[in-house]
Amino acid sequence: MSIFNCRTLWNILPVAALWIGLSFLLVPVQAQPTALTRGDTTKPQMALIFTGHEYADGGDHIRQVLREQEVPGSFFCTGVFYERFTSLVQQLKTEGHYLGAHSDQHLLYAPWSKRDSLLVTRDSFLHDLNANYAKMEKLGIARPEAPWFLPPYEWYNDSIVQWTADAGLQLINITYGTLSHADYTTPEMPNYRSSAQIFQSILDYEEVQSNGLNGFLLLLHIGTDPARTDKFYLHLEALIGELRELGYRFVTLQELFQND
Repeated sequence: MSIFNCRTLWNILPVAALWIGLSFLLVPVQAQPTALTRGDTTKPQMALIFTGHEYADGGDHIRQVLREQEVPGSFFCTGVFYERFTSLVQQLKTEGHYLGAHSDQHLLYAPWSKRDSLLVTRDSFLHDLNANYAKMEKLGIARPEAPWFLPPYEWYNDSIVQWTADAGLQLINITYGTLSHADYTTPEMPNYRSSAQIFQSILDYEEVQSNGLNGFLLLLHIGTDPARTDKFYLHLEALIGELRELGYRFVTLQELFQND
């Protein structure tokens, strides 16, 4: 190689290295998908979300309260629920409530004691999820109309969030802090909570937290085991009234997440 070429190469190398480095910097880095568990904490608004799998004993009462109070509800149901309670589903759809997926067979995705592990493969997860949507579509609920997915047991990890995003959906979950989700518990369970305890936990959280219940996703169950006779959904009207007196608005998921 001539002296001229060596010198030319020596001058070019730093420029080439800089160009390659800048090229890497200019490649857009795709953000890791995340779960949505709360809306804007500066606004006194919240969303009521309901999950359903085996039971629907509260369905008619919940429908009536939401209709009378003019409150939108978001219902996340399993494929089992959609097959078993088609009449209720059609009524909820007619009344304009959001109807979404909650898995087909209510699978547990990760061990309770080791959340970063998995009890399902990506293929089995997607197969179950697609089966849920197939049953929804039979009832006139198109997949594009139901972009939010709430995992069964409200239990998931980063892999489930990623697989949900890969399926073109957004994983959402309950906002933790209250005992609203304990409305399924029965008296023989060690974690049993009465409706009075659940109701008070919501008010207590609102009082002591600086942002109160702003942006909250408050979860209740559409139905519960017959062994639970103290049904929390029978207190839904009183709860809505109490929270409205505190200045809260009940909104759709679309409004709650409009800036996310």
